[in-house]
Amino acid sequence: MLNIAKFVLLIVFLAPVHCAFGGEFNPILSIGDKAPEWKDLPGVDGQKYSLSKIKQKVVVVVFTCNSCPYAVDYEDRIIAFVEKNKKQDVQLIAINVNKVPEDLPDKMKEKAEAKEFKFPYLFDETQKIARDYGAGYTPEFFVLDKDRKIVYMGAMDDSPDAKKVKQQYVQVAVDAVLGDGKIEKSETVPIGCRVRYDRVRRRRSKD
Repeated sequence: MLNIAKFVLLIVFLAPVHCAFGGEFNPILSIGDKAPEWKDLPGVDGQKYSLSKIKQKVVVVVFTCNSCPYAVDYEDRIIAFVEKNKKQDVQLIAINVNKVPEDLPDKMKEKAEAKEFKFPYLFDETQKIARDYGAGYTPEFFVLDKDRKIVYMGAMDDSPDAKKVKQQYVQVAVDAVLGDGKIEKSETVPIGCRVRYDRVRRRRSKD
C-alpha cells in the first residue's frame, strides 16, 4: 500500500509540471502565456523594433522566411490580411531567423520591396526569439492581445491551398480580441517548412 501511495503522489506532483510546459502543439508556450519580448530587432526598412513599443491592441507575430515554398505561398494572404486590418487596431510583425543565403537581410529587403510589404520584416541572427516562442515552422503565427498574452498560435488558416481555405484562424482570433469575444480555436498545427535552427554540438566531457 505504501508503494501505491507513493506512486499516486508522484503522479499528482508531476502532472501539473508536465502541463506547465508547452501547449497542445507548441513545445514551449501555452495559450494565456505572456509573449516573449524582443528588443531592437532590425527591420529591412532600416529601423529597429521592440515588442514593448508597439501600441496596437492586437499584435500578430509570424515567423516566416524567403526560402520556404509554404512561406512564399502565404505571402499574398499575409498582404491581404494586413490590408483588410489596416484600419483596425492591429499590427502584424514578420520575423525571419533563417541564415541560409536566400534568407539573409539583403534578400529579405529585396523580397519586401518586390512584394511591397506594408508591415515590418525583421531579422534575428541569434534565433533566440523564435526559440523563445517555440516556433518550429515557417510560416507560424501567434496572436497577442493588449496585455501581450498569447490568445492563438499555429497556422494562419486550414489549408496551404488558398482556394481550399474554409477557416481563417488568425483573422477569427483577431476579430475576437477586438470584439472582446471568445476564441473557439486557440491552437492549431502549424504547416510549413522547418525553421533552420543552428545545430548546437555537444562537447564531450573530459574524463
